[in-house]
Amino acid sequence: MSGAQQGDILQVEGVGPLVLVCSKNFFNASGMSVVCPLLEGTIPGPLHIPVETEKGQTRFVHCEKLKLLDLSQRGWKKKDRVPLFQMMNITDAIQGIFDYI
Repeated sequence: MSGAQQGDILQVEGVGPLVLVCSKNFFNASGMSVVCPLLEGTIPGPLHIPVETEKGQTRFVHCEKLKLLDLSQRGWKKKDRVPLFQMMNITDAIQGIFDYI
C-alpha cells in the first residue's frame, strides 16, 4: 500500500472520526503522519475550518486537535480527499497555533 498523502481523508483503525492528513508528503513517507479529525455539525471558527471534499461532503477540520499517527503500524483506508486550495487554509491555521505573539 502506498503511503498517505497530504490532503487525504483516512479511516484509521483505533481512531473514531475520519482524519485529514495535514503533514507534507516528504514527512508522510516515513510512515508517520500528522492528522486532524474531521467532524460534522461544528460551528465554524479560526481553528474549525469547513472543507468540501472531492466527493462533495462538507466537514469541519479541527486544527487544534493535531495527532501524530504511525500509519505504518495501523490499518487505514483512504476515503476521500481535500483539494489543495483548501489545504492551504488548513495548514495556515495550524501554523498560526505556533506563531510568535
